[in-house]
Amino acid sequence: MIQRLPKHRLQFANMKIYKTIISLVACCFVFTGYSFAQKKPKQKKATFQQAPCMKVLSLFTAANVPLMSADEKFAPLIPSDEIPPANLPGQGLAQHPMLYLGENCNRMFLVKDGKPIWTYSTGTGPEYDDAWMLSNGNILFTRMQYVAEITPNKKVLWRYDCNNSTGASHTEVHTCQPIGLDKVMFVVNGLPAKLMIVNIKTGKVEVEHELPFDKPGEAAGIHGQFRRARVTANGTYLVSYLTMNCVIEYDKNFNPIWRYNILSPWAALRLKNGDTLITDEKEWLTREVNSKGETVWEFNCKTDLAEAYQLLSAPQTVTRLANGNTIFTSRGKNGSGPQLIEVTTDKKIVWVLRDWKSIGDATAVQVLDDPGLPEIPGQSEH
Repeated sequence: MIQRLPKHRLQFANMKIYKTIISLVACCFVFTGYSFAQKKPKQKKATFQQAPCMKVLSLFTAANVPLMSADEKFAPLIPSDEIPPANLPGQGLAQHPMLYLGENCNRMFLVKDGKPIWTYSTGTGPEYDDAWMLSNGNILFTRMQYVAEITPNKKVLWRYDCNNSTGASHTEVHTCQPIGLDKVMFVVNGLPAKLMIVNIKTGKVEVEHELPFDKPGEAAGIHGQFRRARVTANGTYLVSYLTMNCVIEYDKNFNPIWRYNILSPWAALRLKNGDTLITDEKEWLTREVNSKGETVWEFNCKTDLAEAYQLLSAPQTVTRLANGNTIFTSRGKNGSGPQLIEVTTDKKIVWVLRDWKSIGDATAVQVLDDPGLPEIPGQSEH
């Protein structure tokens, strides 16, 4: 027999059921939120995906990495008795994990947690100019007489040697760039100068094109022909003509499509926003210009730096970080003065590196916790 509840008791029962359902739903939300909270560490994996060089740093401190390999030649630090000023902006060597080198100290440094964790020495002699860490940990670099790619355990995977004889056949290399993991772009200063792309797996020369140069064809003048050159995200070639006082962009068929005249352009970099960041070594300035050649931003290291932070040599290269800050490199002066300066877009100084006891001078730096695959043109703004 079915017993019917009075109407007021039925309403009370329904209300209890309703409250029970609300409680269960609330518990579900709490549990779900707790689950999401427990999953937050996965964001670290996303960070590594965005900054792939960070996840291969352990390769440089593995047991199979020699202190000095058979291919290395000891390179001393630059002698310095300088005591840097106290309370410089930033965190010193702990500011950024980075690949770091300078043309007056032939020892390359990998810096993490405020100290060098790996070095590679090439003895005395011609300078370092350009360097890249790839996402697999290999390092590509130029040393004027050659361009090479090495592994974290200092094995030479590939090397292209210039002609080091004197006279008209003499050549030099000051710039390089990985194109994927298998190809390398570099420019050979010489008579004639050439931009080349080589497949280092097959040895095939995929691009070899003479770069026009309107200065007198003298072997003594090739040193100042070219410094930085970059393949852009669009597959064009952006080339800094150091002694011709201009930057020229070529399409894939080497037709000139853009030109900007500026004194002593040591480096030019096509930014992700489409602008071009150019370092003028003679005037000690770095200028960002748009496609029309209009100045978007400019920083002059003589006039925009306070006296306490003044560089003692003109910046040669710059790096644009994902947060919009810009890092300037400096060779200093015989082991004195700042080596790196980082500034914001409104020219606030956030970091001054001045540490001649741990590292050498600065010509090139790659910040390793910035996002992007370095071997994909346009993703690493250095």
